[in-house]
Amino acid sequence: MPAPLPRQLQNFGKPRINRAPSPFIALVAPWLLVMLGSLSPLFPLIASAPVVPPFGFLLLVGWQQLRPGLFPVWAGVPLGLFDDLFSGQPFGSAVLLWSVAMIGLDVIEARFPWRGFWLTWLVSSGIITAYLVLSLAIANVGGGSTALSVLAPQLIVSILTYPLAARLVGLFDRLRLIPVQEV
Repeated sequence: MPAPLPRQLQNFGKPRINRAPSPFIALVAPWLLVMLGSLSPLFPLIASAPVVPPFGFLLLVGWQQLRPGLFPVWAGVPLGLFDDLFSGQPFGSAVLLWSVAMIGLDVIEARFPWRGFWLTWLVSSGIITAYLVLSLAIANVGGGSTALSVLAPQLIVSILTYPLAARLVGLFDRLRLIPVQEV
């Protein structure tokens, strides 16, 4: 017979008197998490080819897949603008690509409202692939001359990292909805 749960875990998620999720934390936490993910180019990592996935974009896709109505469609503009400040891409590329991704995810959500893990990962893989390839194309138009094959390690790492990013989003989603005492 399994051991009983501690008292704190027995009451987890049950409504209590004078307790409710903080509206401020519930609204701000997703935005801050995506913005913190956009700071990933500041990691002290030296590589001869791009290998670090675009964490800000992965977290944005994760939030949009987990809570489709949480971000408005226009959220790609300010979040993409913040990402452009740190990514090293030509200015405005993330604004455009994140906005298109948000619109695309809304269309997919309207078409397939009930998805399982594999379909969610497949959709995310397609959006991540399109994002990285179009980012490379925009960088090449802006003066770069990088071959598409250089993108392969970053693409593989990004697709394999997405489930971890989605788990992180799920953890923060639970944390942002923890009831706190109302005043």
